Amino acid sequence: MTKRTRATMFLTLCATAAAVTVTAVPPVAHVAVAQGTSVPPLDWHPCELPAGATGPAGQECATLPVPLDHSRPGGRTVPVAVTRLLSDRPENRRGTLVVVPGGPGSSGVQRLAQKGAALQEELEGAYDLVSLDPRGVGGSVRARCGIPAEDRRLVTLRSWPAPDGGIADNTDRARRTAEACARGGGPVLRSFTTMNEARDIDRFRQALGERKLSVWGTSYGAYVGAVYGQTQPGRVDRMVLDSTGDPDPSRVAHGWLENMARGASERFADFAAWSADPAREAEGLRLAARAEDVEPLFLALAEELDSSPQDSTTPGVPLTGNGLRQALQNALYSDRAFPAMARLIQESRDPQGVPALPPDLTQIFSDEDASLMVATICNDVRWPGPRSGYAERVATDRVRYPLTAGMPANITPCAFWKDAPAEVPTRITGEGPSNILMLQSLRDPSTPYAGALKMRAALGDRARMVTVAQGGHGMYLGNGNECGNRAVTRFLTTGHRPARDTHCAN
Repeated sequence: MTKRTRATMFLTLCATAAAVTVTAVPPVAHVAVAQGTSVPPLDWHPCELPAGATGPAGQECATLPVPLDHSRPGGRTVPVAVTRLLSDRPENRRGTLVVVPGGPGSSGVQRLAQKGAALQEELEGAYDLVSLDPRGVGGSVRARCGIPAEDRRLVTLRSWPAPDGGIADNTDRARRTAEACARGGGPVLRSFTTMNEARDIDRFRQALGERKLSVWGTSYGAYVGAVYGQTQPGRVDRMVLDSTGDPDPSRVAHGWLENMARGASERFADFAAWSADPAREAEGLRLAARAEDVEPLFLALAEELDSSPQDSTTPGVPLTGNGLRQALQNALYSDRAFPAMARLIQESRDPQGVPALPPDLTQIFSDEDASLMVATICNDVRWPGPRSGYAERVATDRVRYPLTAGMPANITPCAFWKDAPAEVPTRITGEGPSNILMLQSLRDPSTPYAGALKMRAALGDRARMVTVAQGGHGMYLGNGNECGNRAVTRFLTTGHRPARDTHCAN
């Protein structure tokens, strides 16, 4: 996603992080909570992390039953894995902060394992920290469509066009994936929606006995947070939206995907400058003498691999042009991924080289993970149908944004989705409390600045935005800078926001 293998969405095509194992909670007595509803108390126990994974001391896990259909609260329930890390300085505690993961497909349990200790230190115990695995992820309820293994690699889950720009194979794959989900997904798969995640968060709030939650949502999680704040404005204390996409309800999901072409183009300049720096010479990673020569070099190499894929260190998985393009898209998320990307390019340029592929190119996702990646974005909004001009849009996008070769404009299973969205997507507006701080990179490969400006405009006076002059995705305590971190920390701990939108120089 590493950050690449756990944070890339299907829109950003997020590879689902390995899930924390959560033991089911036995039946317990119900307790009354706010709003006259009833939820079971949570039976907390130490989290069982996957082999090799580590988390902060004291992280606990539980299972929260939620209605499969929130409009029928007395009907069937399904399990959602939840986690908490209590304040290590209870004398400083002012509330509970829910960490909303990105995706669709990222695990909140894993997110808290990765970020919990840093949050505790940064926020000085101001919050109990909590998160959840959204439906379809990790220890929560799962569903599977029956997607064939060959369609569950990242380069096939993403609709990369053929070398000549053709989309016939993509169309066939999209159709059979949608048909598989219609046959095998069932009501659980159809319940994988942003609105249900927001409802599950509020169910979690009730189980915690909290009147309000503060929220830190990143990437797709920022959109989930915005939806929660729009639909439950009285239940939000302070909200941070980190790396945010365009909230236009008519283009949710497919608009985000299309915007990735622009995002990659804007972000590539950072990689080009880094890989042309003379300092790379001693590392064997300098790709060109001038930054402006790096993009033509990359495009020529991808085209060569289109026609002559190169054997890799993974038997049966050669490096193709689209594989190289996908590796680049993932590497643009963080400067820390630049060395491995430059090394892959250097190995691929060597006629005798046998490149070592990053794990996100070699793995086959589980049927459950692949099904979740597809379902949430298709359930949320109706996409353009299969006869709506995808081939023409791909051809145009390939010319305008050659680094992504038309993939962001291409057809997906959502074009063939059998079930119409159950609900109209939430419209984000300026109505509600002014308690939101946005944090955004100027050069984000996944949720570009232009899309974040649309979220900022939609929120009006409810929000302030801090723009970080740094490329990458996921700014707070991640790929941003100290100025941006300070602004978020100050807001979460004191409530102070900048009086107006502001800029953090690098």
